[in-house]
Amino acid sequence: MGDSITEGWYGLTPTFFSTGRVGRGISGQTTPQMLLRFRQDVIDLQPKAVHIMAGTNDIAGNTGPMTLEQTQANLMRMTEQAQAQGIAVILAAVPPASSFPWRPGLETTSKIEALNRWIRDYAQRVGAVYVDYSQVLGDGRGGMRAELASDGVHPNARAYELMRPQAEAALREALKQ
Repeated sequence: MGDSITEGWYGLTPTFFSTGRVGRGISGQTTPQMLLRFRQDVIDLQPKAVHIMAGTNDIAGNTGPMTLEQTQANLMRMTEQAQAQGIAVILAAVPPASSFPWRPGLETTSKIEALNRWIRDYAQRVGAVYVDYSQVLGDGRGGMRAELASDGVHPNARAYELMRPQAEAALREALKQ
C-alpha cells in the first residue's frame, strides 16, 4: 500500500509480486487518500500482511499543507484497521530524498527523518514490523544515491532489487507474528 514509490515497485520489478502479492500504489497519493481506499485495497482482500510505505507526498503537500501529526494519525488508523482484522503490519520508512523535483526549494531531509523516527517508535509500540530502506538507498546526506533514482525520489529497478532482501525479511518477520 502506498504512493508512486509502491506503484513503481510493481511496475519495475513485477516478479516481486508474483507470489500472491498485490501492489496497491497510486502515484501522488497522500495518507488521507490512502486511508480512504484502505478498506477495498487491503482489508477486503484479506491479506496475511500489509506493507505500508507512505508520507513522501504528505511532506510535499500534494493535497495541501499537512502536519506531521496528521500523517501520523493516518498511519495509525491504517495500522489499527489492519490489526483489528488480524493482518500483520509492516511500516516502511519514507525513502531518503534531499529534494522533491515537483516542489523546488522544499526542505525534505529533516521532515523525513522526523517522520521516520516516529514510524520506527510507533511500530515498536504496536507490534508492527519496521523496515528502513535508507541503508541501501541513502547517500549518507539524507538523499537517495544518484544511481538509484533518476529524480532523487523514485527508485529505479536496481534500487528495488536492493530493497528486496529487506522487504522479504520484513515479510517473514510479520508472518511469524
